[in-house]
Amino acid sequence: MTIARWLAALSALVFLAPAAGVCAPAAQGHDDIPAVALRDLPPEVRDTLNLIERGGPFPYRRDGAVFSNRERLLPPKPRGYYREFTVPTPGATVRGARRIVAGNNRVYYYTDDHYRSFRRIRE
Repeated sequence: MTIARWLAALSALVFLAPAAGVCAPAAQGHDDIPAVALRDLPPEVRDTLNLIERGGPFPYRRDGAVFSNRERLLPPKPRGYYREFTVPTPGATVRGARRIVAGNNRVYYYTDDHYRSFRRIRE
C-alpha cells in the first residue's frame, strides 16, 4: 500500500468512525465541565491551591505527578499538561479521594470522588 493510499484510508477512518459510533466518547470541553466557586469548596482546597502556587512543599509523595486523564473527562491535552495534587481529608489516615488536577495554564479542577467527576474551580 502506498503512503498516499494509507493516508487516505486513515483520513476516512478518522472522519467516518465517529459518525458510525465506533470511537470512544469525546472528552468534555472546558465549557462542559461544571464550575464551582472556590468559596463553596472545603477549606483544604484553598490550602492545597496555595501550596501549588508556591511550588510546595507538598505533604504527599504523589503530589505533582502527571495526571494522564485516562478517564477522558477533562479536555484532551498533551501528556504532562495536567498534574495531580491531594486535597487532605480531615480525619483520614490515607490520601482519600479528593484531588486538584492542575493544568499548565493555571486552570484547576476539583474531584472529591477520585476522578469520577470534576468541577472547574473559579475564584
